[in-house]
Amino acid sequence: MPAVVAQRPPRLTSAPSPSTSTRAAVRKRPRLYVVDGIRLLAALMVVLHHFVGTSRVDRPGNAIWDRPVSEIMPTVFRVSSFGWIGVEIFFVISGFVICMSCWGRTPKDFFVSRVIRLYPAYWFAVFFTTAVLVLMPGVWERLSMRKVLFNLTMLQAGSGVPNVDGVYWTLWSELRFYLLFLIVVAMGLTYRRVVIFCCVWGAAAMLAPISKFPLMVLVADPSAAWYFIAGLALYLMHRFGQDLLLWGILAMAWLMGQLELGERVAHEQVSSWRGAVVIFTLFMLFMVAVALGHTDRIQWKWLVTAGSLTYPLYLVHYVAGTVLISRLHDTMDPRLLVAGLIAGFLVLAWLVHRLVERPVARALKRGLDSSFVRLRGFQRAA
Repeated sequence: MPAVVAQRPPRLTSAPSPSTSTRAAVRKRPRLYVVDGIRLLAALMVVLHHFVGTSRVDRPGNAIWDRPVSEIMPTVFRVSSFGWIGVEIFFVISGFVICMSCWGRTPKDFFVSRVIRLYPAYWFAVFFTTAVLVLMPGVWERLSMRKVLFNLTMLQAGSGVPNVDGVYWTLWSELRFYLLFLIVVAMGLTYRRVVIFCCVWGAAAMLAPISKFPLMVLVADPSAAWYFIAGLALYLMHRFGQDLLLWGILAMAWLMGQLELGERVAHEQVSSWRGAVVIFTLFMLFMVAVALGHTDRIQWKWLVTAGSLTYPLYLVHYVAGTVLISRLHDTMDPRLLVAGLIAGFLVLAWLVHRLVERPVARALKRGLDSSFVRLRGFQRAA
């Protein structure tokens, strides 16, 4: 899932009063390399789940493995059946990192950073996945070119158009979070404003399901809201120190999250609520340790590269990987096949990052910066 590199800001020892300035403190803190590592781990959880842990691949005669994967790799299936929780982990990390990256920035900076982060790899993934479906049909339905082109907007979920790849559903939640958080960015990020945002969004997410008001459900996004809110609270704890209010927001996010985890368990039909809650709770406890600075000693430079692979890996692995499994599952040991595919997609993700994301993002940034300069010129002239 999309996120920027985690750079630890200066952190105060206690939360400020609402009137306290949120300008950066004097001492530079170490970079949060560990967050990049968590992102890649979450992505690998999702990849393994999609390859050998879904209800689809465990059905008799399925188009991917041809027989239930629990018969082929029972232990791997039991472990990977919980891999879908990687998405919820992505959402928490996104809340944390987006708040971190936006502090002290303008709405224009926020908009440009999200466009150049989201779209280059996504555009590649749409065309790559479509090409795979054209060349190797039979596992997944290929969309018409009209719908494929509409997918390039990343707004297809809001228009009732199917995704080229099913994993894109998470991007719709990310986009709604960005649009909501842009309001706070425009006002200027402070401890108080982010706390109020968490409380207002949380209240809306609680009321939306019983409101029967589609627009409220759409905006509040109750299925994902509390994960993003947890990330925001963790970042405030990280920047300003812990207090009872932040612990309360975090506890509420955990309580609401465990309910949503139960709904996801019912949807996935391969794992248990108890196991899902244990995994999510351990992750949340680890993020608390990150927020409080207990992982600052982890300064492994290679984690930056690992984190950069996360988004392209997530975008390209599902359809292409399952199609390749359907073609190759009888040619080698299934565990070797899965391991080889994961390694191959990691290499592809690195190539996408180096050859697509970086150059296209630079070009987009130059173009957008120039456009905003021109826009300000027209505003002054008017």
